[in-house]
Amino acid sequence: MSTKNRIGLDSDKIKMLADKLNILLANYSVFYQNTRGFHWNIKGDSFFVLHDKFEELYDDLKVKIDEVAERILTLGYTPNHQYSKYVEASEISESAKVSDGKNAVNEILEAFKIILKIQREILELSDDAEDEGTNALMSDYISEQEKLVWMYASYVSK
Repeated sequence: MSTKNRIGLDSDKIKMLADKLNILLANYSVFYQNTRGFHWNIKGDSFFVLHDKFEELYDDLKVKIDEVAERILTLGYTPNHQYSKYVEASEISESAKVSDGKNAVNEILEAFKIILKIQREILELSDDAEDEGTNALMSDYISEQEKLVWMYASYVSK
């Protein structure tokens, strides 16, 4: 017999979902810090364009980090907040100093690949749990980020 959490969702299914959201939070947090590093350290012909683009990206990631953490709380769980735990749980690795624009964009593309995979997994879990709130959040993130992947990939293509 399943029990319902405070927003009426199956507690067992939501626990798995909250755990996966914490993994997404870890990946977003490492991605955010990497992107700040790219913003700070970028050099070369593309400085002005990429410096601004990286700032736009990390500003957006900051919002998403907060939204994911708040969603975990809404589901009745605690978002992880220790950076050491983020590094441990993240599939995205901390980036070394990157000053070359194309290298930075390629790292961003790899990070998006990981983020999108995790979000699609969350989308499946949230669908199974009938959790429309998480489902809508992931759907919005995915469609927005797929467009960003196209744009960043266009920058590095020949």
